[in-house]
Amino acid sequence: MGTNLKGVLLVVSGAMSYGILATIVKYSNNLGMHTSTLAFMQYLVGVVVLSVIVGIKQKTGHIQRPTASSKLKLVLFGTSVGVTSCLYYYALQYIPVSLGIILLMQSIWMGVILEYIITKKTISSAKILAAIITILGTVLASNVLFQKAEIHWIGIFWGLGAAASYTLSLYASSNVERNIESYIRSKYLIIGGFIAVILFWNISILSNFNRADIIVSGIVLGLFGTVLPPLLFTKGIPYIGLGLASILISIEIPVSIISAQLILGEQVFLIQWLGVFIILISVIIANLKTIKKKT
Repeated sequence: MGTNLKGVLLVVSGAMSYGILATIVKYSNNLGMHTSTLAFMQYLVGVVVLSVIVGIKQKTGHIQRPTASSKLKLVLFGTSVGVTSCLYYYALQYIPVSLGIILLMQSIWMGVILEYIITKKTISSAKILAAIITILGTVLASNVLFQKAEIHWIGIFWGLGAAASYTLSLYASSNVERNIESYIRSKYLIIGGFIAVILFWNISILSNFNRADIIVSGIVLGLFGTVLPPLLFTKGIPYIGLGLASILISIEIPVSIISAQLILGEQVFLIQWLGVFIILISVIIANLKTIKKKT
C-alpha cells in the first residue's frame, strides 16, 4: 500500500470515529444515561489508555520527557478539548445530531478569525471566501429557512459555544509544544480535557452514575473520541499533509448525519444535504493553497 493511500485511510478512519460520537451520546441519552457520566467515562478511558501507551513507549525507546512547563501548557490548552465535548453534548439535548455537527463545523470560519487575531497576518481571499460559503451552507444544512418546528435556541447557543471551543482545541492540537511527540501531547491535552469535564459537571457526575451500562457506553466513547482519532491522525497526517487532512477530516459531517439517520431515525432533507455539500466545498477552498504546496 502506498504511503499516501495509507495516510488517507488513517485520517478518514480517525474522522469517522469522531463522526459517530454524537450519535452514541444521543442514543445513550435516550436510554436514560446522563451526559455528565458519559463525558466523564469518555475522558477517563482516554487518560488511562493514552497513559499506558506513553508508559510503554517510554520504557521501550529513548523518548524525551516533556518539562513541567510543557506539561502544564498542554494541560491548560487541553481544557478546551473537554469544554468542547461538554458544550457539544449539552447542545445535543436540545437539537438533532445533524444540526449539532453543522454548528460544530462553524469552527471553519472561527478558525480564520482566530488565525488573524494570533498572527495579525492578512487573511487570504480563499479563506475569506471559504468562511462566507460555510455560513451560506450552514443556512441550508440547518434547514432554518424551512423549519416549521420551533428552533431550540438554547441548543444553538451551546452548539456555537462548542464550535468556538473546538476552534481553540484545534489550534492547541496543531501548534502548542509541537516539538514533543504527538502521542505524549495527546495524553496531556486529554488530561486537561478530563479536568475540564470534572469541573463542568462536578457533583452531577456522582449523582447520575447509577447504572452499569454507562461504563460500556463510556468505553466506546473513549475509544472513538479520545484514543483512536489522535493516534490515527498522528500516524496519517505526516503522509498526506495538513491541507488534505483538513479536507478528509470534514467527512465526519456526513458520517455523523448518516449515523443519526440510521440509528436515531433523524430526518434529513435534500436541501440540508446540499448545505453539507457546500460546507465541504468551503473546506476544500480553504485548504487549496496548502495542498498545492504539498504537491
